[in-house]
Amino acid sequence: MHNKSEQISELTQLNEDLENYFANTIIPQLFVDAQLTLRKFTPPAMKQFTLKNEYIGKPMEEIKENFRYPTIIENIKNVIATGKILEKEIQTIDMRWFQMNILPYIIRKENRTDGVIITFVDITSRIRDLKEQERMLAENELLLDTIAHDIKNPIHALGLTVQMIKKLTEGNMENFPFLMDSLEVSLLDMKKVVEDLVDSHWQRQRYQAAEELLDFQSILEDVRLTLSHQVLETGAVITHNINVPEITFVRRKLRSVLYNLLSNAIKYTPSERSPEINVCTEECNGYIVISVSDNGIGMSAEEQQLIFKKFQRLKTDTEGSGVGLYLVNTIVSSAGGKIEIESETGSGSVFRVYFKIDYEGDRKP
Repeated sequence: MHNKSEQISELTQLNEDLENYFANTIIPQLFVDAQLTLRKFTPPAMKQFTLKNEYIGKPMEEIKENFRYPTIIENIKNVIATGKILEKEIQTIDMRWFQMNILPYIIRKENRTDGVIITFVDITSRIRDLKEQERMLAENELLLDTIAHDIKNPIHALGLTVQMIKKLTEGNMENFPFLMDSLEVSLLDMKKVVEDLVDSHWQRQRYQAAEELLDFQSILEDVRLTLSHQVLETGAVITHNINVPEITFVRRKLRSVLYNLLSNAIKYTPSERSPEINVCTEECNGYIVISVSDNGIGMSAEEQQLIFKKFQRLKTDTEGSGVGLYLVNTIVSSAGGKIEIESETGSGSVFRVYFKIDYEGDRKP
């Protein structure tokens, strides 16, 4: 009898924990059982997919149109049948992009899948950035092709003129002024091609990313999902303490800063222990400070002087090109910020990234 009471108490507590989790998470999530019935959803999911409380307990077949993604039921069935995580980028019929993760909900004592938990992260802005970068690369290639094409004629003329000058003799210099004029014309033509293309096309099409007011925790969740494979493989635990919830910055640049710092924290933790990473935000002396601390291998004072140099890697037995921290430093420095490091060999590291607060903008002290 006593054991039964304890079991009921334990189940009540677990249910309470689950209710609290679903009520407080900031990302859209669904819990669908093995009979394809919607059991729970988070408040962001209610907002994102226009869900109502009365939908709880209904078959997904009846409400699938809310998710505007035609194969969601087939995807759920596949995860329940295989017990394997499904991760994919999807586009809904309202033209928004999401990273959808479907995770099996496993009853471990019975070793069976009793449903799925589905997470949606809006990556529309990320996809837009990628498409813009693809467009920019395509335009760069077109620009180079155009330059190569348009500059052929003056280069060819220049080569012919040089050959003719070489054939001149001391007694046959009457054509020299004409040939020099031809050289000058060819050089001017080359200069005009480059200036016209670069000034009128390249500068006009140059990509400029705009700053916006960002929810820091949403960016962190986005990065965490991007690193989900590394987190799963290493057993990494990422915690956070968000004291400043919003920051005005370029979305893709802030994501890049966080991604590189978290990725390195996971990568440079000894294999015999799981990475433990904490991300904190606070305001300090006119800066928003993002701190990323880890329990990794740490660095000596000499190594700390090298890590922000391009192509510089402290360890050669890990993947990477040595560009990540160089990129982070470039992004932060260009925005008027700075980076500080606190680290000792074998004792982990703390990276503090300082973003200068613009008191003339939306954020006021």
